[in-house]
Amino acid sequence: MILHVDMDAFFAAVEQRDNPGLKGMPLVISGHSKRSVVSTASYEARQFGIHSAMPVYQARQKCPNLIILPGSRHKYARDSKQIMEILRRFSPLVEPVSIDEAYVDIRGCEPLFGSPADIARRIKETIYKELTLTCSIGIAPLKFLAKVASDMNKPDGLTVIRRDQMHEFIHRLSIKKVPGVGKKAMELMATLQVSTLGDLKRLDAALLTRKFGSMGHRLIQLANGIDETSVETGHVRKSISSESTLP
Repeated sequence: MILHVDMDAFFAAVEQRDNPGLKGMPLVISGHSKRSVVSTASYEARQFGIHSAMPVYQARQKCPNLIILPGSRHKYARDSKQIMEILRRFSPLVEPVSIDEAYVDIRGCEPLFGSPADIARRIKETIYKELTLTCSIGIAPLKFLAKVASDMNKPDGLTVIRRDQMHEFIHRLSIKKVPGVGKKAMELMATLQVSTLGDLKRLDAALLTRKFGSMGHRLIQLANGIDETSVETGHVRKSISSESTLP
């Protein structure tokens, strides 16, 4: 099984942890210029409809009392390093994909740490004990499904998609939930009357490949429960964006 570990509103959560006066307050990490966009929004800010990549001026309109912080690249990188070290205590197969998320391949680790759900709970408990931060974890036989699952019960969630549930889950999974499917692809899918991965099975594979290229081939595989991507321990983690949101 594969775990996808995703920290909850990471930058904002770090600021709220380090400054108790910010707990429960709507805040975003961003710059203050007119061109700045939201890097991370706390869950309190999200209740106003504020989200990542939203221009700050729009966020202010939605929440006049919004707290805007510049963030600390050093602080977030420090905590991220500690989180990745915690994950490696449970498996050597850890793939950091950004500063606040990683895949963990736990195959073969069960004799040491228990069931996949037990391992996920221990990871969550350890991260909270050592950093006072919450994360959401998705568990699934396939890498892409683990990522989908981690987003299902945020914040502080733990979602398991068992192998015997996998094909039914995939059949009903909305195309817009599939990692890598963007807005333009969604619009084209709508013209083909495709809204779920299951819908793809009625279409000709050559048609999908012609219209979507390599993504079309991958979607066909995913619809059939095939994900050939593995957890890559040599993956180079993306650095924090050098946007004006983090001066």
